[in-house]
Amino acid sequence: MNPNVPGITGLILAGGRGSRMGGIDKGLQNFRGLPLTQQTMMRLQLQSLPLQEVLINANRNLSAYESLGVPVWPDSIDGFAGPLAGFLTGMAHCATPLLLTVPCDTPLFPLDLVARLYEAMNTQDADLAMAAAPEEDGAVRPQPVFCLLKIELLESLVKFTQGGGRKIDAWTSQHRCAIVPFDLIGDSPQAFANANTLAELQQLEAL
Repeated sequence: MNPNVPGITGLILAGGRGSRMGGIDKGLQNFRGLPLTQQTMMRLQLQSLPLQEVLINANRNLSAYESLGVPVWPDSIDGFAGPLAGFLTGMAHCATPLLLTVPCDTPLFPLDLVARLYEAMNTQDADLAMAAAPEEDGAVRPQPVFCLLKIELLESLVKFTQGGGRKIDAWTSQHRCAIVPFDLIGDSPQAFANANTLAELQQLEAL
């Protein structure tokens, strides 16, 4: 680990309702023989810039997630309040200056995700860095659940969510945010493809 890089904790967001999968727990669905969350965990362990710890944010089947061998924390806000509730939980339990968030349903994300987000945050003196990726129409759009955050933003996020705020971009727009496009030569166009339905999960497996 580069001694100049502050410690980074990875947070896997697996706390959603899975409503587009019929309400099943998405993070426990199999992808290439292992639960999606476990595949995501392995992807985090292979990052070119290593993480110090990995946490899971889940709201159901906690013992199944705990069997993956890392700390599991449910939302502190009731009612499946969305990714920002996961951000809040991760930041509250993070012991490093930086927190990386990734969703559980995008198992092919880049192995240099952490390194590129950190470099952009550092060079742009930003409070957070967010990945952006090409979508089907060719436009490169932010992927707000792929985020590197300074833990000192916790107070701001507590205030935002206590005021009823739930939209990631409404909160991130209050801070200096570096947008990092993953559309260079050599970047996989499918790196940020996610599985909202079981059919999409099968399509991902076939890539």
